[in-house]
Amino acid sequence: MSDAAFTELKRAFSSLLAACRTSQNCAETLADRAFDLFEANIDAQTAHLPALACAKGCPSCCALRVTATAPEIFLLARYVRQIDQRMPAKALGSLSRRIKLANRATHGLSDTARMKLRQPCPFLVRGGCIVHPARPLACRGHASFDRRACAQAMAGREVDVPVSAPHLALRALVQDSLRAALDAAGLASGLYELNQGLVLALDDPERERAWRDGQDSLAPARIEASTAAQTDAVLWSRAAAGDASIRGEV
Repeated sequence: MSDAAFTELKRAFSSLLAACRTSQNCAETLADRAFDLFEANIDAQTAHLPALACAKGCPSCCALRVTATAPEIFLLARYVRQIDQRMPAKALGSLSRRIKLANRATHGLSDTARMKLRQPCPFLVRGGCIVHPARPLACRGHASFDRRACAQAMAGREVDVPVSAPHLALRALVQDSLRAALDAAGLASGLYELNQGLVLALDDPERERAWRDGQDSLAPARIEASTAAQTDAVLWSRAAAGDASIRGEV
């Protein structure tokens, strides 16, 4: 990770936060900026790599635990509410209910137990991600070169999955700089289990305001830093390429 890029991105997030702190859309603004930074940089960082194997219809990694920051969770909660309002219940069922059922099935499980359970992500619909435009940085940062190896890993076999190191590095750079800016502003900057965090945010919309006021309103879903990366260590055990330089600006 480039120290200069980290410092620049932290400064950019801090400026954005100072401007939107009192806005009801502050979490959404921060998450959108984080996603824009990732998408604007990833092509240049991976231009030298072979084509990815990731595509619609390959849900291997979608049974993994996903962690996300509070802004990402609150943005996605809004997105889920919009889908529930827009989609006929008979076509999909309540997406909020699907999230609750998935959380009920996986809550408290270790990463290994969760992988064995193979509980699908509640956002998987007909082989595709229904919230793809609002997917968290954790999902954007997972990119494999071998679909078969991913399937074997999820089936419990000991296999190294060749992944894109620039995807992992850029996800870490953007997410860590966002978290540093949140921490400097006195806001909860932890990582949260996505499904449980969404259940909390969807059940009580006031949690977003409480977070802006400095409370750790998603605390029940918080994952300690020492365990947040365990899933990556289990499945994505070997990067296929070395570190790439990361530019900090769009």
